[in-house]
Amino acid sequence: MSVTSIAEQVRAMRSEMGDQPPSAFDREQRALAERTVTGVIAVGERLPNAELLNVHGEPTELLGELAGRRGVLAFYRGVWCPFCNIALHAYQTELLPALSDRSVSLLAISPQMPDGSMSMREKHGLQFAVLSDPGNKLAEAAGILTAPSEDARAAQLELGLDLTQVNADGTVVLPMPTIAILDPDATVRWIDVHPDYSTRTETAEILAALDALEA
Repeated sequence: MSVTSIAEQVRAMRSEMGDQPPSAFDREQRALAERTVTGVIAVGERLPNAELLNVHGEPTELLGELAGRRGVLAFYRGVWCPFCNIALHAYQTELLPALSDRSVSLLAISPQMPDGSMSMREKHGLQFAVLSDPGNKLAEAAGILTAPSEDARAAQLELGLDLTQVNADGTVVLPMPTIAILDPDATVRWIDVHPDYSTRTETAEILAALDALEA
């Protein structure tokens, strides 16, 4: 069966929007694409057993969600982000079945409040854990924090999106979209960070990384 990549779906979404003058988001994405990322957690280091919230607002922990299995963590921005919606839908339909066959957990993590996590799960029928990282504690430990540019923040507000009302900690801080493969004790075995939030790690890349770790 032919699989449409995340990148191809993003291109199709842009094509459907038609030709438009460059927006604050376009300018931000171009700048981010040129950004050099530093301070990211190194392979071999462990993430903390951070306290997270499930879609019902109930506390849980990273190690508890891994449940003694290797895990794939997908850090995303929120249900309001169209690129996040494309990526998580692809991970549900293409990645989750392959991970289930390998007994690997899949966790999606964002700084938004639990009701946003619930909306994301229901919107795409996600059958994996969708968790809130209040205060971006886990993302901070991973070294993947960022924030919108001033122009992008203003454009968000014009569209009715106020991240201070969406994020659980009332800030505008966000994780860079990131995939991390963890051992059951939360040791990082592979990590792929995307400073340009319009790009994402493809399913094939994640599975290839898992194959290399299992070789």
